[in-house]
Amino acid sequence: MGISLQDQLLKAGLVDKKKANQVRKEKKQQTKNAQKGHGKVTDETKQSAKAAQKAQAERDRQLNLQRKAEADKRALQAQIRQLIEMNQISTDEGEVAYSFTDGSKIKKIYVTEKIQSQLSKGQVAIARFSGGYALVPNGVADKIKQRDEHIIIVIAEVTATPDEDDPYADFQVPDDLMW
Repeated sequence: MGISLQDQLLKAGLVDKKKANQVRKEKKQQTKNAQKGHGKVTDETKQSAKAAQKAQAERDRQLNLQRKAEADKRALQAQIRQLIEMNQISTDEGEVAYSFTDGSKIKKIYVTEKIQSQLSKGQVAIARFSGGYALVPNGVADKIKQRDEHIIIVIAEVTATPDEDDPYADFQVPDDLMW
């Protein structure tokens, strides 16, 4: 291995030993300070990387929660659709018009007399289904209502037995009165 420049200058007598030691000491101090400063930069870099990693993890967690909520909503809609499809009552041969309100609009569907009777007694309910309406049994309507109460439109209220003191007890007005 070759001799360092400093040693060569000492041998040539161009630099004295005291001056060489001082230069060596300053060089050591500079490398030490550089390492300390470099350590601070590394710590700051590590901290900023950790902060960015935490922020990314939080964003990912929020995104996952949002995706899960959307998936749950789609699953709930699929359950409702399946309940209606499996339990839908056919109204193909209906001749009697049954009027009901959907929000502020009056709608009309054609049903058989038997289904009209069941609708007025509260045994059958009307539900929104794929741009139209479907008739489902009351038990299924309750299950659908638990999942989404806006799907079920009409469930006729079953009236209690009339009071004994009611003077018009003998003159009941039918629910299925056509006007």
